[in-house]
Amino acid sequence: MWSRLTLAGQFLVFQLGVIGLVAVSVTVIAVPQADAEFRNDQGQTTRAVANAIGNAQLVQDDIGAVGAQRLLSPIVVQQQESAAMDLTLVADTEGTVIASSDPTIVGDRIGVGEAAADVAAGRTWTGEAELGGRRFLVSYRPVFDAVEGPEGDVGGGVVRVGIAGAGVAAPTLGERLAGAVPDTLLYLAIAAGLGVAGSYLLSRLVRRRTRGLEPAEIATLADHREALLHSIREGVLGVGTDGRVTVLNDSARDLLGLPADAVGRHLDELDLPPGLRDALAGAGAAEETVVVTGAKALVVSRRAAASEGRSIGTVTTLRDRTELVALQSQLDVSRSVTDTLRAQTHEHANQLHTLSGLVQLEEYDELRRLVGDLSRRRAEISEAVTAMVEDPAVAALLVAKTSSALESGQELGLVPGSRLRRLDSATSAAVTTVVGNLVDNALHASAASGGRHVDVRLDDDGARVAVEVNDDGDGVPAEVADAVFARGFSTKPEVTGGRGVGLALVQVVCESRGGSVTVDNGGELGGAVFVATLPYADPYADPHRAEEVLA
Repeated sequence: MWSRLTLAGQFLVFQLGVIGLVAVSVTVIAVPQADAEFRNDQGQTTRAVANAIGNAQLVQDDIGAVGAQRLLSPIVVQQQESAAMDLTLVADTEGTVIASSDPTIVGDRIGVGEAAADVAAGRTWTGEAELGGRRFLVSYRPVFDAVEGPEGDVGGGVVRVGIAGAGVAAPTLGERLAGAVPDTLLYLAIAAGLGVAGSYLLSRLVRRRTRGLEPAEIATLADHREALLHSIREGVLGVGTDGRVTVLNDSARDLLGLPADAVGRHLDELDLPPGLRDALAGAGAAEETVVVTGAKALVVSRRAAASEGRSIGTVTTLRDRTELVALQSQLDVSRSVTDTLRAQTHEHANQLHTLSGLVQLEEYDELRRLVGDLSRRRAEISEAVTAMVEDPAVAALLVAKTSSALESGQELGLVPGSRLRRLDSATSAAVTTVVGNLVDNALHASAASGGRHVDVRLDDDGARVAVEVNDDGDGVPAEVADAVFARGFSTKPEVTGGRGVGLALVQVVCESRGGSVTVDNGGELGGAVFVATLPYADPYADPHRAEEVLA
């Protein structure tokens, strides 16, 4: 019933309820006060009239005489009319009415009741009593007469010879209400009218602020909004202009590892990496960037939010692109191998032209020597790698990188004692990604500093694969050692297109499998030493994780 009322109707019902409550409260307080005032004012009058009747000499002398009704009625009626009483009477000591302004009660018992003790003790009593079927506020007082002494004087004292009474009709409940609050109905009517007008105006104001929606519609809209917000697979996080979280869905809370009470808290109070906090708190133009947090690579897309031309903060969407970035890295490794093979193909073509020329010149001894040298060099590289690396993908990568390094005047060597067995496809892809990125980074660092040596060590203990890459470059400055894996991501939207991946992806791939990657200086070659560990745990073994990846 309540939910079907309009907003104006609900306001009106509420205000009328308040008005009614106030009216009842006023009545409950005012009626006893008015009743007390009535008893006090009219009680004094009834006592005065009862005293006047009781003190009349005629009443004292004739109350016990024969024909007392005829003798006393005039004075009783006179007192009733002169004092504007509703009832006056004289009764004997037993309470039987002898004379009264209301002849119908003559002979009735007044039922002194609780007044008996006061009257018997010679005191006046005032209270409510029922006489002739009507209720009165009455005052009773004893009537005394002098007793003659032995010498015929009045020295013998006084005796109670009857009761004199006077009363006014007690008001009914309705009369009491009307007397207590004379203008109650008028006040209620005025208040109700103002309530109707106020409810109408207030409802119009609220409807303008709520886009014309009724309360039930607002509640439904809020429920739908919450359901839609939390059903979105992408993370959604809203930040107000004061830097406090205003909106947070389940996906965003899971991606960022935020507590359930994050809404309403300032970004500085939440455990967020500095780079991610800066990306969420930024203002102004829209921005999309990639942030590495823990074992995740998140694409963070921030947009400014405004309402009626006024800025209300920012809305940020978060997309987990860890698997996509890892796959992109693997693609980059494959592209690197392809480029290396293409370069080797070009080199082989030149060598074939040389061989063809030697045949045409009939320089067969030189031809045999050149063929032997080429075959021996390729065989030495392949045998050196495959003797220690059984996994075809990793072996092919190292052979290609070694050949490419030789062509650019550098040396890439596999440290003796290295060992890597044949891996499952997921682990092989991860190791290929890590080795490819670390070797590319080391070759670049070595070349930039004028060096030319890079060593790779592989260790497989059956539970994990350890990759160690040394270079003879300048090393990693101590002040950026902690942040080196978080750098290298471009702020351009096409970050997943192959730009700026580098060392951050190595960290993502390692930590996504429960491993780690570290960097230090002072290796055997004098430059930086990167050590990455990759457990054999398959990230796709978890069905929930697999479902996320497939989605």
